[in-house]
Amino acid sequence: MTHLWRQTRSFPPAVRLLMANQFAINLAFYMLMPYLAAHLSGGLGLAAWAVGLILGVRNFSQQGMFLIGGTIADRFGYKAPIMAGCLLRTVGFGLLGWVDNVPALIAASAATGFAGALFNPAVRAYLAAEAGERRVDAFATFNVYYQAGMLLGPLVGLALLAADFSLVCTVAAAIFAALTLMQGRALPARHGDAASTGGPGDGVLVQWRMVVANRPFLLFSLAMIGSYVLTFQVYLALPLAAADALGSNGTAAISGLFVVSATVAVAGQLRLTGWAKRRWNPHEALVRGLAAMGLAFLPLAFTPSGATAAVLVALVAAVVLLAAGSAVVYPFEMDTVVTLSGNRLVATHYGLYNTVSGLGITLGNIGTGALWDFAEHHDALWLTWGVLAATGLACAASIAALARTGRLTDRSPQPVAA
Repeated sequence: MTHLWRQTRSFPPAVRLLMANQFAINLAFYMLMPYLAAHLSGGLGLAAWAVGLILGVRNFSQQGMFLIGGTIADRFGYKAPIMAGCLLRTVGFGLLGWVDNVPALIAASAATGFAGALFNPAVRAYLAAEAGERRVDAFATFNVYYQAGMLLGPLVGLALLAADFSLVCTVAAAIFAALTLMQGRALPARHGDAASTGGPGDGVLVQWRMVVANRPFLLFSLAMIGSYVLTFQVYLALPLAAADALGSNGTAAISGLFVVSATVAVAGQLRLTGWAKRRWNPHEALVRGLAAMGLAFLPLAFTPSGATAAVLVALVAAVVLLAAGSAVVYPFEMDTVVTLSGNRLVATHYGLYNTVSGLGITLGNIGTGALWDFAEHHDALWLTWGVLAATGLACAASIAALARTGRLTDRSPQPVAA
């Protein structure tokens, strides 16, 4: 904790505010969202299709709108979309606790999703601009606050849920309202560097064409999709394995896996980042972190499905290695996006990057779910774990290939000789 405090204090006030902001965003989000489906189906008695629609609208309005959010940030500055996103979450979360008809719930869900699309690219672009040469350290510290919010949010939400779901929503909305006011008073206005906007006369379509024409960036985005698919297995394949091994007792084990994952990130992020920086260049850190994420699934591939104790040990080992690998990857990944943008339209690059990864998660989850059903039917769950491990290794190999060919080098505009 002392190390985290010293590291946080070493950054400018705006960076510190963004870190506190992200902690509170995740605290409020995760105190509500894990319990929303149960509220919609049990508390309101909605049909399963309606619950799926409401949750799906939230995901689509966020993942599908990241590019819009990033574009807004590059054109109008970073502060405005951050504040607008928090204000929109205030309204959306407030409505989720007090409305009970499907159209209003869909509108509230869409508002919460688009809010994330507004502030996520802007926060990361702002952080990168303020941190300067310390981007890797800044993103590592940022991720500690991000994960801490994820860790504490469900616990706070569970405590409030003992009273009423509406109270959970009201408190979450109040947190976002406070964030909006705090940013309005304390967050300095910030635009990207002069080179980052692509020229004041450029239209949105011109700016989008500039980003899409950035071939190294697109190749990097595609190569990293697998890492997001692997990270999401904490919510899909690993809980399925826990439920398969423990039956009705699997719920407690699943909660424990979430806690272990977040704890590894919170406790180990700064140490892992410092360790990686001392030994490897950014590309080597990415390759090794991605390889570790893939190898995390191998213990499960060699564990007999009927051996409950062995499965639990393998699950914990997988979560720890997956979280550690992700902690190594994240700050270098975020830094590489800025490098490949050439400091031009940074928020738009982050927006497109998030959209690509979100689409990859969706397709990856469909594929993983289908593979799980097939493997379970044929008593060959090792196949699922083997494919996931191969996915991580393929990502690592792709990044290594891009680095070898020079596609991950600095693309900042070079001064023209007189």
